Amino acid sequence: MVNVLILAGYGINCEQETAYAFAKAGAHTTVMHLNDVLETRCFPEYQVLVFPGGFSYGDDTGSGKALANRLRNTCWQELCDFVSKDKLVIGICNGFQVMTCLGLLPSLGTCSVALTHNTSARYECRWVELAVTSDKCVFTRGVNGLELPVAHGEGRFYAQESVLKQLKQNGQIVLRYAHGGMPAQGVFPFNPNGSLDDIAGICDSSGRIFGLMPHPERYVAMTQYPLWCGGDGKREPYGLQLFRNAVEYFS
Repeated sequence: MVNVLILAGYGINCEQETAYAFAKAGAHTTVMHLNDVLETRCFPEYQVLVFPGGFSYGDDTGSGKALANRLRNTCWQELCDFVSKDKLVIGICNGFQVMTCLGLLPSLGTCSVALTHNTSARYECRWVELAVTSDKCVFTRGVNGLELPVAHGEGRFYAQESVLKQLKQNGQIVLRYAHGGMPAQGVFPFNPNGSLDDIAGICDSSGRIFGLMPHPERYVAMTQYPLWCGGDGKREPYGLQLFRNAVEYFS
């Protein structure tokens, strides 16, 4: 059985949905408060580490920054040891923000990209089309395209040109916002936040560490889709496959 550790506490609010998604995919899930994680340093007991969505520490100092600082100041070495092994990490929405602030993405120990305020200057909550643009990431193997909901106020991906070039060369840009199967080209609302190059998710160079702004845990059953009763009810829930891929990685 694949053991999944899902952080909770201090404003994180998507831990139960994420636990349900992993359990539906066949994993054994543990939702643990951050304080208990830091006290027990239990990372070696798990194969997958999850930074769920929410508003950690109220995002008062910027999305994900406070939680990232606490993790860096208390268990950075344990996190480095975890990712150095053949294990998986996923950060969803606020979890993605935490991972970029912490220096888990796009490469270990560096904070070279940012997820900043949406160009609309407001919270965006809507469904988006996504194109899978890399075959490197473990979580998106066998997935060509997705429809998932977004819900964030700071999701605009930004990086300097040199960093963006490196991400492209390494195949680390996993998800891009799209429209009708084509790049969104920054057009709102298809690109809901103004992300550079329509980037919605990236991975590290190994493909085992993945961060994305959309919420796959909110689409693991057909009844979660807005048009589920409109003639498309037999379609596989897009989000569930990402969690299945994580579980099957250890099969």
